[in-house]
Amino acid sequence: MKHVLIIGAGFAGLACAKALANKKKFTVTVIDRTNHHLFQPLLYQVASASLTAPDIAQSIRQILCKAKNITVLMDEIIAIDPAARHATGRSGTVFDFDHLVLASGARTGYFGNDHWAAHSLCLKSLADAQDIRRRILTCLEKAEMTKDAAECKRLMTIAIVGGGPTGVELAGSFADLTHRSLQSNYRNIDTARLSIILIEGSDRILEAYSSEQSQYAKSRLESLGVVVMVNTRVTEVTAGKLHLKSGEILEAESIIWAAGVEASPLAAQISAASDRSGRITPLPDLSVPGFPSVFVAGDLVNMRDSEDQVVPGIAPAAMQMGDHIGRLLLEEARLETTSFADRKTTLRANFRYHDKGFMAIIGKNHAVVKSGKTELQGFVAWLMWLFIHILFLVGFRNKLAVLLGWAFAYIKDNPSARVIINPPNPQSGP
Repeated sequence: MKHVLIIGAGFAGLACAKALANKKKFTVTVIDRTNHHLFQPLLYQVASASLTAPDIAQSIRQILCKAKNITVLMDEIIAIDPAARHATGRSGTVFDFDHLVLASGARTGYFGNDHWAAHSLCLKSLADAQDIRRRILTCLEKAEMTKDAAECKRLMTIAIVGGGPTGVELAGSFADLTHRSLQSNYRNIDTARLSIILIEGSDRILEAYSSEQSQYAKSRLESLGVVVMVNTRVTEVTAGKLHLKSGEILEAESIIWAAGVEASPLAAQISAASDRSGRITPLPDLSVPGFPSVFVAGDLVNMRDSEDQVVPGIAPAAMQMGDHIGRLLLEEARLETTSFADRKTTLRANFRYHDKGFMAIIGKNHAVVKSGKTELQGFVAWLMWLFIHILFLVGFRNKLAVLLGWAFAYIKDNPSARVIINPPNPQSGP
């Protein structure tokens, strides 16, 4: 029996666990800081009050409950010793392993300015999404009550730094929410006057897409009232203020940072080549150089596949990596019972990424899709986005809840997830 320790139950970790589910030669332990698998591509809809948290999350235990050889634990791994083959959790528990799959994901990166995090919001977890929703809705409530015009303007300004898919989808979703859904909800303010500013450091948003699709996205956002600022660098973030390289200072009560990511801190504990963001460059089979029993997958990976194709940090790529590692371990276990046992390390299959394309939604009825040489934009692309995201959601309840929620919001233009839930007061006790 081989013990496989999987750190992280995101798309990569979950795919690997499923590949090894109920396989007799393996026992598997899946460890995650939370008890749920998160469908991150729809996280921005929780932030913009279009969906609730349970719509895009499901219990990891529930997903893997039929896999008798898999144990799920909620703990945070804080130390890894790949040579000694053990990992230590924040609980103090030491987990030994025969094979390690490190799929702990990425976190928001501030390009060396980590102190900016204190004055901005990010979007990597359900807690982050709820923080953003709480901030936006609370600001609208305060703006409804204030008599100070300058204060009202500051409260009704959202600055989003980063013109990638996350920033674009957030900007479009907030524009839909405030310009259409909320206009009849307030008496003293006009929510259509909410200022949404999208800031991008390069010369265009959605750089991974074609220039035509980038321009389409920019034009669409501007038609929704979003101010798109390209070639604009942020030099400092302070409380309620963005300092730009041009010398201009933007005041906004809500500052959302979507401009960069960096690898999980655990990546630094493995001696391997990495990029500026800390992402590990593995061998072609996804193992770590010098440690054939240690694998990396998902957002931690910086590599080109066996066809010299850049592997992007998106959900389909992570799922393919996790599945590849699972199948590779199964094949090696099979080879151990054959005359090829002494050659198993030379027979490893290299990972090959199958590009299924990527997409971004730009408000209601509009999206861009890029898959190989195929490029779509507008309503057809939006329908494709809708179908694919429903298809990949985990669990029947999640699919049904999201579909019904979207249908109601589409017909009524009035999403129902607009409840402000304040975090508990630590002084009030349990």
